[in-house]
Amino acid sequence: MPFVRGDLKRGLIAGAAALAALSLAACSSGPRFLGGGGDKIERPEGSISVNGYLWRATLDTLSFMPLASADPYGGVVITDWYINPEKPDERFKCTVYILDARLRADGLNVAVFKQTRDAAGNWVDAPAAVQTEADIENAILTRARQLRLSNIRG
Repeated sequence: MPFVRGDLKRGLIAGAAALAALSLAACSSGPRFLGGGGDKIERPEGSISVNGYLWRATLDTLSFMPLASADPYGGVVITDWYINPEKPDERFKCTVYILDARLRADGLNVAVFKQTRDAAGNWVDAPAAVQTEADIENAILTRARQLRLSNIRG
């Protein structure tokens, strides 16, 4: 009987190894054996996980606003409040989320916050125009395309 038990044990080990290999194959960029998955981009450890063109374009586009926080690994840029000298009773703040490592229009999300000064001189939240967010997104995407083209041309 010891010989039969050894064959059974070898069969279980071989089956476990095959299952592990199949599981690892499902994680690779090759064909998906177990379904699911999307496009995974391989990046070296410690690299920035957002698109560099979108990152640079965001910083360039919002350079007129004071920068409160910038996280290149998380892809978040937060500005401080900006007051337009022509309208001192309004101020704006932006948060930009870069969501993808690819240069895509849906890889970017902009949130704009607006405050106005009331009669007592206090800042009160006010709704920002939706078009403002779209305009900033379009400006960032246009700048990112320009940066990519200038890099390709040399």
